[in-house]
Amino acid sequence: MTDVVPLLRIDTRDPMPVYAQIERRIRAAITAGQLTAGAQLPTVRQLAVDLRVNANTVARVYAQLERDGVVETRRGVGTFVADPSVRTAAAGRDARQAELERMVQRLLSDAASLGFTTAQIVATIEHSNGTE
Repeated sequence: MTDVVPLLRIDTRDPMPVYAQIERRIRAAITAGQLTAGAQLPTVRQLAVDLRVNANTVARVYAQLERDGVVETRRGVGTFVADPSVRTAAAGRDARQAELERMVQRLLSDAASLGFTTAQIVATIEHSNGTE
């Protein structure tokens, strides 16, 4: 099993939610080739213990990554990095939409931490896009 814990350090000062940090770092490790297709991830419980987070947080991340086709869970065996060559075009579109939604959530979270309202964010986007 690949030791992913060093790749997944949690920054408690980061305003990004813990689940988003974990998910983002797993995706980055896959993109960077630090986790390759077929690499086994730690169990939900083990990763939760290693990162000192709630097991539900890790389960949420694994479930999202599986929905996006990034990992696959083999019942009774474990969770593995999925082979990108077997993803369907629909899964690719779903993954792109999911990534856009995550980007928007990060934007909203970051902007809210600076005191901006959703209305201000939307108005700024519309203005920047010339749709105002």
